[in-house]
Amino acid sequence: MSILTTRFGDLSRFTELMRRDDPSILKSWLEPDGRYQLRRIRLDKMTNSIAGSLAEVFRQVPSDEFPMLHYGWGRCRVGSTALANLFGVAGIPAYFQPVKAAMRNFLTDCPQTPWALPSASDQPHLFSKEVAGPYLMAECLFIPLQILIEAGYPADRLHLIMLDREPALSLASWFTKWSDRVPRSRLLKHFIIASLNAIRVEAYAAREGVRTTHYVHEASRQPERAAAALFRRLELSDRFFTGAVTDWNGVEEFTSDKSSLIFTKEPDIYFVPGVHRAGSSYRYLDRGLGSVTDGDLDLLDRMGIQDLYQASADACARELRISLEPAGMAQTCLPDPALLVAQSRPAGSPVAAA
Repeated sequence: MSILTTRFGDLSRFTELMRRDDPSILKSWLEPDGRYQLRRIRLDKMTNSIAGSLAEVFRQVPSDEFPMLHYGWGRCRVGSTALANLFGVAGIPAYFQPVKAAMRNFLTDCPQTPWALPSASDQPHLFSKEVAGPYLMAECLFIPLQILIEAGYPADRLHLIMLDREPALSLASWFTKWSDRVPRSRLLKHFIIASLNAIRVEAYAAREGVRTTHYVHEASRQPERAAAALFRRLELSDRFFTGAVTDWNGVEEFTSDKSSLIFTKEPDIYFVPGVHRAGSSYRYLDRGLGSVTDGDLDLLDRMGIQDLYQASADACARELRISLEPAGMAQTCLPDPALLVAQSRPAGSPVAAA
């Protein structure tokens, strides 16, 4: 906290640039730490390099053979991995941060693993999650949607899902998972930058005409109805069945063979044992504030992080036609006959093609 306190003015000035989506951010120099990033590079140069590597693969895909990609983005620890597994269980190929993996390989001079896309005729719909943070400013500032589009993925074949979670609980999870690897003060700074990057991500999507949906983790307090509402919003109601929510075949780690996620190779230095623990189903898990202090909460409030979350929650309720109660309370969903198309099927049964 001391670094943020003594340099609060610098952080405030930078976050103000982020709120304005100032183009000068693209010229930001990303400093190496010698572990997770080995060389100094500018944000725009990094973006161009990663887009170039993906373009080599995308150029081989005919324009009408790009699947519809439902693309979840948020900062780390917003429930994105569990949501991705839900899509995978529903029979939609679900990828674990392929663009971020490409960035991590690039920053550590490791070989790239090409992202081999299935054709739309074989898989008309895909899901992928990408998250911001926690180790580097590069991870907090990059816009993976921009990298995809600049690499050649058609904007009209993308649907952005803006993911969020109650900030204090999300920050508590950052401290629990990574405080042994990253100084606490740096984690707090990166958390703020990653949170505010939502402004830039959504603004970029709007400029490119990418349809956007908001989904907050608290919606999963009623998992079946929230998931059905999300699938309906994405025009995937015929792919939803209750078993995709309730029966995950005993998966304990999302990195295990029982997981429904598709991983892209990234540097071993980033592997953290137990960071992606799973459960028997898709559901909300109550967590405490852990080591989050009143000072941390005050800083999040001053930086507008809670306001951003509230805007996301309001948009989620409006777009999915659900009603979210205040944090710590249960949620209910508004009646919607369209949700009744989400039919119950036995786990493992065939899923209708979209």
